[in-house]
Amino acid sequence: MMHASQESWSHDKFTERLRTVGREHYHDKHPFHALMNRGELDREQLRVWAANRFYYQKNIPIKDAILLSRIPHRDLRQKWIQRIIDHDGTPTEVGGIEKWLRLGEAMGLSRDDIEGDSLLLPGVRYAVDAYVEFVRTRPWVEAVASSLTELFAPALMAQRLSAFEKYYTWIDKDGLAYFRARLTQAPRDSEHGLAVVLEHCTTPEVQRKAVAALKFKCDLLWAQLDALYYYCVFSRNSTDA
Repeated sequence: MMHASQESWSHDKFTERLRTVGREHYHDKHPFHALMNRGELDREQLRVWAANRFYYQKNIPIKDAILLSRIPHRDLRQKWIQRIIDHDGTPTEVGGIEKWLRLGEAMGLSRDDIEGDSLLLPGVRYAVDAYVEFVRTRPWVEAVASSLTELFAPALMAQRLSAFEKYYTWIDKDGLAYFRARLTQAPRDSEHGLAVVLEHCTTPEVQRKAVAALKFKCDLLWAQLDALYYYCVFSRNSTDA
């Protein structure tokens, strides 16, 4: 007989396990975000953050294209492809990558600064590349589960938008379009991703691997901020001392 701890979770219990990962490990609680949301980052620190975050942004549609090629169900691919369009845009519609470039420009960065990775930190590059490799090599449903950080993104995005409008008024509000778009895109995407995970993760082993995949993604997001915090805050304070 299967031990109770190794039984499949109900949809409600499985969903709660996934949400617990976000409550305990999502990067909204990182000290770097705390500084940002209190208006305590200076212009240079924000520019470094934006330039490094762009490396993540530009790899998201690459990650999703890899995942799209591995999903065996046509109906799921038909929905998942929208994520690539949201980030890459179309000839007539501005996507998330272009919106992030405009955010960088509103902060005083050039496109060459951002797209050329001249400010990219090694820790950020390593974390993002590890995420792409995870999606490339792990079972497709685990890759979908890793995307469920979008469950927790709207609250962070709303808080960030409020902080930028309150504290960083030197940034043109048109440059904040990326944040506004994600307020509606992330809930739509997370709702779809969660439905896929609940439908296709039905055994105890696969359910637990899905939770682990989400934790892995949270750790990657946290690691990116660790690199930024060390570079922008800790190392600067050590030098000043």
